[in-house]
Amino acid sequence: MSQRLIIFTRYPHAGSTKTRLIPALGATGAADLQRQMTEHTLAQARALRQHQGVDLEVRYTGADGETLARWLGSDVDYQPQGDGDLGDRMAAGFAAAFAAGYQAVVTIGIDCPDLDTPILTQAFAALRAQDLVLGPAIDGGYYLIGLRQAIPALFQNMAWGTDQVLADTLGRASQAQMSVTQLPLLHDIDRPEDLVIWDRFPRMQIPTLSVIIPTLNEAPHLEQTLEPLHQAGVEILVVDGGSRDGTPDLARRLGAKVLETTPGRAQQMNLGASHAQGSLLLFLHGDTRLPSDFVQQVQVTLAQPKVVAGAFRLHIAGAGWCLRWVEWGTQVRSHYCQLPYGDQGLFLWRSTFEAVGQFADLPIMEDFELVQRLQSQGRIALAPAAVQTSDRRWRTLGVLRTTVINQAMILGYGLGIDPHRLARFYRGRSAS
Repeated sequence: MSQRLIIFTRYPHAGSTKTRLIPALGATGAADLQRQMTEHTLAQARALRQHQGVDLEVRYTGADGETLARWLGSDVDYQPQGDGDLGDRMAAGFAAAFAAGYQAVVTIGIDCPDLDTPILTQAFAALRAQDLVLGPAIDGGYYLIGLRQAIPALFQNMAWGTDQVLADTLGRASQAQMSVTQLPLLHDIDRPEDLVIWDRFPRMQIPTLSVIIPTLNEAPHLEQTLEPLHQAGVEILVVDGGSRDGTPDLARRLGAKVLETTPGRAQQMNLGASHAQGSLLLFLHGDTRLPSDFVQQVQVTLAQPKVVAGAFRLHIAGAGWCLRWVEWGTQVRSHYCQLPYGDQGLFLWRSTFEAVGQFADLPIMEDFELVQRLQSQGRIALAPAAVQTSDRRWRTLGVLRTTVINQAMILGYGLGIDPHRLARFYRGRSAS
């Protein structure tokens, strides 16, 4: 018997998903719960596939299939939910699956964390003999429905979201003389009072933070950079681009997970993000030290309304009024123009990073280009605390020359000059 499991979910955009939970979790927290519950449900589905050979499909809304594949993996079939109410969209999913030749089809949402692999196995087993299988929910709806053929009448003109959905479905099945099996009664998580159910899954409760550090010959600065990260207990990924000063070995000795690749900051950071476990990503230069309370700063900043990403204020190590002027200019640009640079420690939700397409494959200006794309999604906020970055470039080239070169890069990029040409100019002027 060919079998398909269809999972209905929504891409976790803050403010447009799990809206009934926003009073308790905030918009970002509600979106992150949507992300976690989707990933949890898909993990149960993958285990089912491994043991039972069931094909998996995710029916989505709120993004495109490419974005969903970057988020959840390319081993699943992705299809848009389409138009209409929930019943129309579920009916379309069943119809497509049966038209493709599947003989048993089960559809679930992601709101029921107790829906595990054994219950899914039980649902498909029931369809060997029964016409309809239902997973009843405490709120009067159902968390699972399975069929052996398309029955549009089960989904038409249904009062979705009410406590009569299960009863009405059973009534229609009886009228159609369908044989029915009901699974264990489970809770959905729809309202703030339901969140106690999720407390049974503590490994998913606290959004974890992954710090991604692209390096190239950063051994003199790395220990100072990593110290506050170890104290905070976050995931540390050092992505080295071919250092010759022992940076990778030093990073391993200091407890970081080390990835090695060819040089190129954009591809190094994208590689780090693809290996990161956290739901929050922070991209940090190898010569930049975060404030001691950076985890709280990140969480508080991203919790602000309409904020999609953030960065820290900039403090340049070293004395002199010229450096203070650079810091002031950076703060003005970051606050009023929402254009922080990579040396300020850019941070955002993983889901946001994947939705905008990660860092572009550019030899320079990759941080500037990403921030420009993020601006179309929402606000870029500045955290109250500052990172401390090395003054080596300002000390070597001089404050005025460094500033002029940086502004020339921005102007050239804005004028459409080839980034590879800009990179050659930048490295030539920086080395001379």
